[in-house]
Amino acid sequence: MSAPLAPDFTLPATGGKTITLSALRGRKVVLYFYPKDSTPGCTNETKDFGAEHAAFAAAGCEIFGISRDSLKSHDNFKAKLELPFELISDPDETACEAFGVMKLKNMYGKQVRGIERSTFVIDAEGHIAREWRGVKVPGHAAEVLGFVQSL
Repeated sequence: MSAPLAPDFTLPATGGKTITLSALRGRKVVLYFYPKDSTPGCTNETKDFGAEHAAFAAAGCEIFGISRDSLKSHDNFKAKLELPFELISDPDETACEAFGVMKLKNMYGKQVRGIERSTFVIDAEGHIAREWRGVKVPGHAAEVLGFVQSL
């Protein structure tokens, strides 16, 4: 039984780009969903993926971060961290819903709907090769890289 096909989407990204997932077939893709630009955990996770970017590229893999933040917020976050990859804006939760990363979370005693930090590796044929949910940031980018290199 083969892995499920990744749900397709077309969304705006930094650098004036529009990303259509199915158009990336033939390359491996890492999609990491994160709650919010410029927050400590998301900044560390994004920096970690940025630091490993050359190794991901050498493995024939593209990286995209996705959150519900606006393109303006993403552009500022990308510039601040000098990221070598694009960030995808999903304000209507199109990809978030398709990948099932929206969860009810407790924040200061209140239930809020937000993105559960999750990462998906999509193989060159467009299948979800592996997923991580409820990600803990330390060491995560390196673990994902190790998996991508094993494909």
